[in-house]
Amino acid sequence: MKRFLLSLQHLLAMYADAILVPIIVGTSLNFTPEQIAYLVTVDIFMCGVATFLQVYRGIGIGLPVVLGCTFTAVAPMILIGQTKGIDVLYGSLFLSGLLVIVIAPFFASLVKLFPPVVTGSVVTIIGITLMPVAMNYLAGGQGAKDYGDPKHILLGFATLVMILLLQRFAKGFLKSIAILLGLVFGTILASVFGLVDVAQVGQANWFELPKPFRFTGFSFDVGATIVFFIVALVSLIESTGVYHALSKITGKELERKDFRKGYMAEGIAITLGSIFNAFPYTAYSQNVGLVSLSGVKKNDVIYGMVILLVICGCIPKLGALANIIPLSVLGGAMLAMFGMVMAYGVRILIDINFKNQNNLLIIAISVGLGAGITAVPEAFKGLGDQFAWFTQNGIVLGTVSAIILNLFFNGINYQQNKENVK
Repeated sequence: MKRFLLSLQHLLAMYADAILVPIIVGTSLNFTPEQIAYLVTVDIFMCGVATFLQVYRGIGIGLPVVLGCTFTAVAPMILIGQTKGIDVLYGSLFLSGLLVIVIAPFFASLVKLFPPVVTGSVVTIIGITLMPVAMNYLAGGQGAKDYGDPKHILLGFATLVMILLLQRFAKGFLKSIAILLGLVFGTILASVFGLVDVAQVGQANWFELPKPFRFTGFSFDVGATIVFFIVALVSLIESTGVYHALSKITGKELERKDFRKGYMAEGIAITLGSIFNAFPYTAYSQNVGLVSLSGVKKNDVIYGMVILLVICGCIPKLGALANIIPLSVLGGAMLAMFGMVMAYGVRILIDINFKNQNNLLIIAISVGLGAGITAVPEAFKGLGDQFAWFTQNGIVLGTVSAIILNLFFNGINYQQNKENVK
């Protein structure tokens, strides 16, 4: 029973993030409630599969790592899905996963191209591109007849305030699931306004196995593939930090081959996720905290969580239940979560040397271009549609700019930290 509760605790710690991504992407791409319910359940199922690949030492890194869908992919998935179609979205995800598998043995060398000044700028840009999505949801959803109605604003901010109160006053496990509890509170409050429709829960099936290519097959696009490959590289860098943290917690020394297997497992997870029309996956840091707090460092607990995820991923009613959350309630939670993506980018930038004017220019130009083209995507339209993947995509433009500027100003071997003062 104790092991079951520990496994359940790990599931709950990552559950809010895992269900929010498919709901946000599904609603933004105009999926039906039934399709969104499936998207939620297949994502939960694939989180279990991806985690197993990472925890099983024969394939992955063999540490108690939990893999879940990454928020850094939300903005690119929405953008590519809306402009190029979901067939291109999933085809490009598939190719990006294959590229991760190919570069896994060499990624330790490629990391030099992504020092903190680059990754911090990229993550900040991604956070900026996500904020308009959160604001539209907070107002009731773009295109809604009652868009901007005060009741939506009230619900969104009530949800946000509840999350903030839990973060401020709750401790331990309750604090770790503040987002989930905030969503529950907001949904209950929304039911008072008659904004919760539970009919879809009754209509959903009790059991359904995930199906390959449920929504679409694959189409391919160079620009979209580059976008998702960049997102995957940023996720690998974040996962590297998780690997190091768990190595210290568990006392297991990691060798180069262990990192290669960890990266390889994430690449396989991305390719499998695309086949089942799910999401790209990365290591979840919130579960690292649970490993440290609980003191339970064995993989058995994570294997138990894998079983729970796979079971939940075969129950569409759970997906339908998650889908009853009103958009304005989601918007309140998204303000916190997307804002944290942006704040995390700023936190990465803390590790650089701000006394070096070159670093300030790298951040200024790359974030400025990324945010600017996100706000005004047609600014470079005159350069032609053949370059749209670069000139009209803030994430790609900002990332490439950051890499080139860093190489120009700092070179490839420059150690960008606070102590390194030029």
